[in-house]
Amino acid sequence: MDTIIMPFNPIETILPYQSKVWPGLTLELKGDHLLLEFPVEVDGLSSAVYGGGMVRLKRAVNLFVSRDYECSDPVRDMENKLHEWGYPISAVAGLMTAVPLEHAAVAEEDTGSASIVCCVTAAAGNAARAGVKRNVLKAYHLGTINIMLGIDGRLTPSAMVNVVMTATEAKAAALADLGITDPENGLVATGTTTDAMVLGVSQSGRYGAEHVYAGTATDLGGAIGRLVYSAVTGSLQSVQSAFYTAETKKDSQ
Repeated sequence: MDTIIMPFNPIETILPYQSKVWPGLTLELKGDHLLLEFPVEVDGLSSAVYGGGMVRLKRAVNLFVSRDYECSDPVRDMENKLHEWGYPISAVAGLMTAVPLEHAAVAEEDTGSASIVCCVTAAAGNAARAGVKRNVLKAYHLGTINIMLGIDGRLTPSAMVNVVMTATEAKAAALADLGITDPENGLVATGTTTDAMVLGVSQSGRYGAEHVYAGTATDLGGAIGRLVYSAVTGSLQSVQSAFYTAETKKDSQ
């Protein structure tokens, strides 16, 4: 497994995280949200609740919400938060999670033809198996695997879609290897019911290469898969460890 960094755990040592492979890219824990700031405006592709789709992005935010969050209008809630924080409401993708943000895991790599930065917050309280009949989501549970990917390099639009495919496969592989199952049917989970992903690509020519594929047979796709796998695993294990510690303390009282 690739080396992962838990930049905000322990939470007492919070400092902005500076990418080692993409100069100027920063990740900061700012109270109730993580702020991923790109050094330049990038091509974005995401399933974000706010600012999703194929858009231009300068930043992505991952907002912590409580487990009893009433999510009737998350777009309005996110826009209100952006105003509160003083961020522009354009060129931003907004995610939400019930995972405490100190469990964010970061993994990154310079492949020689692109630089990749991956940040994940993950828990599996609402783990689910795709491909089988199951109940639809009735309430928000502690869970959600949010993946933020930044790539400094040139990718075609189809390669960007390929990145999302490869990252999703790696997420599912991490869940399988950790033995996480869908509580409704006992089958190995492939994700949670509320997962989201943000991809930002600089389209910089500093590497002199254009990627038209990002599957597991490519250097780019191979690195993306490893980084996502490692970061998903790291964040999940951090959450599980904190939960086990809390339960142990409770039992000893």
